[in-house]
This record gives sequence, C-alpha cells and structure tokens, in this order.
Amino acid sequence: MRLIDLCHLGHERVIGSWLVGDVLIDPGPESCLETLLAALGGQEPRAIALTHIHLDHAGATGTLVKRFPGAEVWVHERGARHLIDPAKLLASAGRLYGEDMQRLWGEVLPVPAGRVRQLEGGEVLDGFRVAYTPGHASHHVAYLHEDSGTVFSGDVGGVRIAPSGPVLAPTPPPDIDLPAWRDSLDQIEAWQPTALVPTHFGRYEDVADHLAQLRERLDEWERLAGVGDEAEFIRVLGERMRIDGDPDAARTYQQAMPADQSYAGMRRYLER
Repeated sequence: MRLIDLCHLGHERVIGSWLVGDVLIDPGPESCLETLLAALGGQEPRAIALTHIHLDHAGATGTLVKRFPGAEVWVHERGARHLIDPAKLLASAGRLYGEDMQRLWGEVLPVPAGRVRQLEGGEVLDGFRVAYTPGHASHHVAYLHEDSGTVFSGDVGGVRIAPSGPVLAPTPPPDIDLPAWRDSLDQIEAWQPTALVPTHFGRYEDVADHLAQLRERLDEWERLAGVGDEAEFIRVLGERMRIDGDPDAARTYQQAMPADQSYAGMRRYLER
C-alpha cells in the first residue's frame, strides 16, 4: 500500500493516488499523468477504483484504460454513464473552471462501457468492501481495505493536508447534500476503521477526532453559508486553512478545495 503524490500543478500534498496491490485508487487528472506513470514504474493496475468522477479524482481514467487494456474501472452506477460519455461532466466542470480546464485537468477521454464495473454499495471486491457514501457527490463511494482496516474516503471524508492539518469540508456544486453526508460519515464510522485516507491528502489514524472535526465543519459551513455573506465565508475558510509553521498550507488547501466553490455549493444546497 503506497501513496503517490501527483504533485498537481507542481505542488505537493494536493492530490494523492493510492496503489494497493494492483488496485489504483483515484488516479487523479490527466494533467498529472506523467507523475503517476513514473511512480507506477511499469506496474499495470488490474483495477482503477474511483471514489467519484470529479476530474481531480478521475480525469485520467479514460487515458489509463487505453494504456492498460486489462484494467477494470470501479465506479458507482450513478457516475458510470459520465465516464462512458463525459460530455455533461465536462460541460459542468467547464462552468466552474472556464479557460483553466486544460491547464488544471488535461484531456478527459471516455471509458468503454465494457471496462466499467458499476457499483451500488455493499459489494466486496478483492479485499475491498464498498459503501455508497453520498453527500459530497451523489455518486460517491468509499472503500474499506479489509486487511488493514483503512478507509479510502475520497472527499466525503474531508480534506486534510498532511502531516497534521485541520479537517475541512469540500462543498462544491452541484449536488451537496448535508443529511446524506452525515449519514455517510456514520457508515464509515460503523466500519470501525484503523485509518482514514482522504484523496486530499495523506493517511490518518485519529479516526474519531477526524470525523468529529469534519462534522463540526459541515455544521459551521451550513451556518456561514446560510447568512449569505460570501466574503465572510471565504475569510473564515481562509483562517481554517492556516497551519502554524507550514507557510504553504493555506495555498495547498485552496488548491484542493477552492473556498469560493465551497460557498457556491453550500448556497446551491441551501436554496434547493
């Protein structure tokens, strides 16, 4: 089991892909492909396990299955169609990122339908137990590696910059659902994991404290966004992103979860 720092846009600790045996979890965007392939060192993944299809987690998937013809892709059934035909996914992302799409994420290729294993939650695949964990995204899943007790939590487990940053809640558009998110955290907690692995970024064994912090941040974001003051929301998130003795932390958090997008996602949720 090893962490591959994809060094997104040349910066460390923003996006982490994990290789567990021959299963590659959240391969990241195509813009980081060279870094990923160099870290794989010629090893071919047998499966690519996606927590969800947002481009920072899954953008390279189509390119990888073209390169590795034996690789199967695991993804929740609600996200599968957008891997097979990414037109709507790209249109949605384009509204957020505009002219920065190519620079941030690179090329996004479709995944042939025959290479996709659609998940519902509840499956056990080669030592990984799957849970359907919506809240951050309606198609989100988490994976419990049963041998180690490690949960690969994607974004539903929050963002936390290694080695010891605070746990923050990434809440971008379009489908934040706070009750579902809280239920998903209960599911993860019920697994009694020994460690949590958020894609952004690292591995943490203080599971109870991590989840408690995340619940507090979801409550706080809901209160702040409910006031409708975007500038104040962004100011508070900026304060939360700082780590004493780590001058790069705030920039790293901001790259992993832009504050303005977290506000937009919360407002969209509250106005539904």
